[in-house]
Amino acid sequence: MSLMRKSLKVLDVRVITSDAELEFGVEWKATGKQLFELVCRTIGLRETWYFGLKYRDKKNHNVWLRPEKKIVEQDLPKTNPVMFHLMVMYFPEEVHEELIQEITQHLFFLQVKQQILNQEIYCPPEASVLLASYAVQAKFGDYDPEVHVPGFLSDEELLPKKVIDQYQMTPDMWEERISAWYEEHRGMSRDEAEMEYLKIAQDLEMYGVNYFEIKNKKNTDLFLGVDALGLNIYEKDNQLVAKISFPWSEIRNISFHDKKFVIKPIDKKSPDFIFYSQKLRVNKVILQLCVGNHELFMRRRKVDTIEVQQMKAQAREEKARKQIERNKLAREKHLREIAEREKEEMERQLRHFREEARLSNEALLRSQETAELLAEKANIAEEEALLLAKKAAEADQEIQRISLQAIKSEEEKRMMELKALDAELVANKIAEDSDRRSMEAEQLKEELIRAKEAEKNAKDKLIELSKNTWSAPPMYQYPSQEISHDLSDLHLDADLSASSETSCDLIPDGDVEQLSLEIEKERVEYMEKSKHLQEQLNELKTEIEVMKIEEKQTHFDLLHNDMVQRGVTKYSTLKKIKAGTTKARVAFFEEL
Repeated sequence: MSLMRKSLKVLDVRVITSDAELEFGVEWKATGKQLFELVCRTIGLRETWYFGLKYRDKKNHNVWLRPEKKIVEQDLPKTNPVMFHLMVMYFPEEVHEELIQEITQHLFFLQVKQQILNQEIYCPPEASVLLASYAVQAKFGDYDPEVHVPGFLSDEELLPKKVIDQYQMTPDMWEERISAWYEEHRGMSRDEAEMEYLKIAQDLEMYGVNYFEIKNKKNTDLFLGVDALGLNIYEKDNQLVAKISFPWSEIRNISFHDKKFVIKPIDKKSPDFIFYSQKLRVNKVILQLCVGNHELFMRRRKVDTIEVQQMKAQAREEKARKQIERNKLAREKHLREIAEREKEEMERQLRHFREEARLSNEALLRSQETAELLAEKANIAEEEALLLAKKAAEADQEIQRISLQAIKSEEEKRMMELKALDAELVANKIAEDSDRRSMEAEQLKEELIRAKEAEKNAKDKLIELSKNTWSAPPMYQYPSQEISHDLSDLHLDADLSASSETSCDLIPDGDVEQLSLEIEKERVEYMEKSKHLQEQLNELKTEIEVMKIEEKQTHFDLLHNDMVQRGVTKYSTLKKIKAGTTKARVAFFEEL
């Protein structure tokens, strides 16, 4: 198969991007530009000027594919397929202002993240924890305590290995600190989290700098740093703080012959800036990076091309559409939360009503049982009263009979009188018992009446509770009408002349005003967030400082700590080293 493809003059190519692998069969005479454009079209990348195809040549040097030359003429390795890596070649000065497409931003994010994890870009420990929290937000979305339980980051590579080795902290302790920040990023979309990551990363001293070993006329070992702003010179043991810098605005021409590099300043009175590299192949890479960065530096200071203006207009349109969509989702989420709260409240009320109904039913049953018991006692009292009355009547009859017999004889009379007295006493006692039983019966009847009234009241209350339960407000219903935004009226009026401006009516005036207010609000919130963020970084640094293993501090850690103590930052250093004339800086370089 490979022989047939060779006979057909087809070159097998595999291109590895930050999150995918692509395979192509390109013509044998295809140029680097044709392959690069094929890759960009495949992944939908339009901001092509930041990227390039990197590979290892036959001498195992990392080099960039030259767009103007044929692929097969560029010292390719003898592998099948030939491996290329799509990587960021040129970095913007300000990611938030310059990166337009989401795919561009995503590729930048993945590459910078990997460079930080590989320690190609030095990142202090507390900042690496913050960056990790944004990476988690970009991958997993909003924090959910039911889903993101302890241990969910155990398989994720989020921190540089040297950072982990420097502290006596378990993976759970690192995860706890990352999750604390991750929880605060709720509501961020993937592209927003990635952009926040890049905005923090671009302030790191080694971000966007390509380093090369060079020497000056005194044969001093130095580092040349090529970045978006110009050329920086570093001492051999310090790649964080540049000693001097030459911005692109002061450079007129760059050339090399063999190992000698000559940079001519715009000021013709200033001497040439000369340095020496080690290998010819490296010289070509340095020149390629210098030319490309210089072109982008000048392009940023000119009016955007029609293509870029259209891309920015489309990006603004897409951003406005997504903002409207996010607002819609936020409103729906808010309404859903309100509905959930109302549902919980109604369920709580329903449980309360059911509990009251249950208690009322139990009270009613107890009242009914009491009433039945009292009724039974009243019946027994009435029966006893009737029995006593019957006995009293029988006693009266006995008294009359005895009285009649007492007439027969005096003695019998006396005996009868005695018996009569005894009977009368018994009768009185029985009468008293009868009266007492009658009173008890009356009391039991009154208690029965009260029990029946209590039973009636309990039934009335149960009926009232039933009515209240059925008359409770209905469960929350989502509005049937969806919030929509019609983008059919969007139009783009563009004059292709160089002086024309691109206009794009994205949304009605009221929405534009609302969007402006939201942008201003976001700006104020960002300032407050930055202040809060710095405070959090300082707190985390203080918290983990006690667990630091001093002997495992790297050279970069010591340099960074010294910079922090002296109040030196990346931008204050750039401002300082650009001071003075070009001539003075060239002289300083030669004396290093």
